[in-house]
Amino acid sequence: MLAALGDLVEDVVVHLGGPLREASDTMARIVRRRGGSAANVAETAAALGHRARFIGQVGADAIGAALVDELARAGVDVSCVGRRGRTGTIVVLVDQYGERTMLPDRAACLELSEPRKDWLAEVATLHVPLYSLVTSPLADTTITVIGWAHELGVRVSIDVSSVALIDEIGQVRMLELLESLRPDVVFANADEAQALDIDGPVAGATTVVKHGPDPVVVYIAGESVVVPVPPIEHVTDTTGAGDAFAAGYLTAGSTNPEAAAIAGCRAAATLISSR
Repeated sequence: MLAALGDLVEDVVVHLGGPLREASDTMARIVRRRGGSAANVAETAAALGHRARFIGQVGADAIGAALVDELARAGVDVSCVGRRGRTGTIVVLVDQYGERTMLPDRAACLELSEPRKDWLAEVATLHVPLYSLVTSPLADTTITVIGWAHELGVRVSIDVSSVALIDEIGQVRMLELLESLRPDVVFANADEAQALDIDGPVAGATTVVKHGPDPVVVYIAGESVVVPVPPIEHVTDTTGAGDAFAAGYLTAGSTNPEAAAIAGCRAAATLISSR
């Protein structure tokens, strides 16, 4: 089973009709849907036919209940979801080229506390976005669960997730954090990799760097593997593509990093092409 620990929120996706006109009107198409990096990973893993669990917290409100029910209908184990406070929302601005900018209000997600070891029952891989490691009590909870994962022989993956978070933490502290958490796999996109000066394995982990439509580079001890990305004809929204890639990679059922990266590319392409 793959377990993902982090956010489950409502995404308000704003597809801009053109360049954003400050202090004026910009025509847009607005869509509401379930979001949150960890929830996206769990949902994609379930869609790929694998057992998946989401660990996190939503608000004790109608929106939170609806999000949890929808995730359960997607085949995800939601038995480890807490309910307290106000459900988070992320406004996602998607420009005419499909690139997205996110405005998060994570609310109840950040309040996850009182971790339990049974959250990891039957789990083979624990996936953690960097978002889960920045603000406590969620960060303290996540670090505790990662420690238990190592004790239990559970593979740990971390997605560094956001240049803004790297800038907030600082490059040196970020690398020290990764070293202390001893992940087996680290995911980053090209901008995040540049922010961390990644040119090899980070913290001794297999390190996977995505470059949008350009080849994925997987750094492992002593070598790098370059994996071409299949072309996608029409891209309107890349939101969640990195999460889908992580789910595809981690559930590939292969110790071969090239095969896992190909599976990740396939999962991301399926998500992008469905929008």
